Amino acid sequence: MTGYATHHFEAASRYTVSVGYDRRLYAYDLAGSAVHARMLARQGIIPQADADAIARGLEDVRREIEDGSFPWREEHEDLHMNIEARLRELIGEPAARLHTARSRNDQVATATRLYVRDAADRAVRSLRALQGALLALAEREQGAIMPGYTHLQRAQPVPFAHHLLAYFEMFDRDAARFADARKRVNVLPLGSGALAGVPYPIDREWAARELGFDALTANSMDAVSDRDYAVEYLAAAAAAMMHCSRLAEEIVLWSSQEFGFIQLGRQWVTGSSIMPQKRNPDFAEIARGKTGRVYGSLIGLLTTLKGLPLAYNRDLQEDKEGLFDAVDTLEATLEAMRGMLGGCAVNAERMREAAEDSALLATDLADYLVGKGAPFREAHAAVSALCEIAAERGVPLMALPLEEMRALRPEFDEDARRITAEASAAARDVPGGAAPVRVREALAQAKARLEAAGG
Repeated sequence: MTGYATHHFEAASRYTVSVGYDRRLYAYDLAGSAVHARMLARQGIIPQADADAIARGLEDVRREIEDGSFPWREEHEDLHMNIEARLRELIGEPAARLHTARSRNDQVATATRLYVRDAADRAVRSLRALQGALLALAEREQGAIMPGYTHLQRAQPVPFAHHLLAYFEMFDRDAARFADARKRVNVLPLGSGALAGVPYPIDREWAARELGFDALTANSMDAVSDRDYAVEYLAAAAAAMMHCSRLAEEIVLWSSQEFGFIQLGRQWVTGSSIMPQKRNPDFAEIARGKTGRVYGSLIGLLTTLKGLPLAYNRDLQEDKEGLFDAVDTLEATLEAMRGMLGGCAVNAERMREAAEDSALLATDLADYLVGKGAPFREAHAAVSALCEIAAERGVPLMALPLEEMRALRPEFDEDARRITAEASAAARDVPGGAAPVRVREALAQAKARLEAAGG
């Protein structure tokens, strides 16, 4: 073979190699193989002595992988063949019996499901920890009141705790999505063979119980060829990252000098290479940026799957790198978000100053007129006109003379000037509203829910 041909042969061979990244599945592949060997012996398909030798060999392989001495070889292509080859070197002929009644197709599907199951469980735990950090901050700062925003314009005063509890609810739904996806992940494909099942008297139910699966896949072709359980994990991860990104954006805004609502702990900011005064919220910005990586992993897997005929196709090798990256990205981001919240200092005085901007009380003025008998639309129009007058003069809304207010609506009286940010929030005394009494109830309920969920 010429040098040119050799080079291209080697390049082509490397093109299909996955062991550089799928070795992450080693613990799950070993667990599936150990149970499979035991099941084969229980069913009389292979001798018990061979199953025992396989079990010992698999433990030796585990030790080698974990201490870094395992001889990974690209010529064996993937994790599964590397382990099988090393097992044969360690124990000899019994290793050749391990692949009885099994294909790499159902083998990898089993290992991947075990991996995604663990990843979903970790995601739920991390989300619960982040919810705990939100609750701790909300409880600590119950007295803080801030402007609520729409269109990034000051809208109405709300307790800071109410704002934080909005994210508690988002992350609660994220945790529920992972928990729900886990139900469909936790189905055993082992025993499906390459695509049609296997011609041996295997006991799939026993293997499922041993591996902690709740059920068996019902169709062997579906079992080896779909990855919708990974799609579900990635979809849940994308939603959780989206919520992290929204919170990260608020952290960036709140920690800016223009807002000045919070100050992040030193470990969560970085300086500038040229400007000594800078405290850049880089962790929050990176969380925002990394969200796109997880979106990309989701779209990538959906695109991989969309044109595949039944059953297994080698395209499915592309399910792992994006999945692994998304798992790492989500877990690191959730930890960073929790750290930023736990280490931030709140400037409640600055928040209150912003919330006391009388323009935020415009809706309350309209509601005041409604309470005096004015139709809401007419009250809205009158207060809107007052806001324009105040803006033109550059004065607070509540500083307008009472005579001018009465000129627009005779219902105005001196008590209209006594509307405050606290009174505005307190008036929202409905379930789910921003009234402090409702926020205290919501905090208690959220805490109980988190404790019930094991958070």
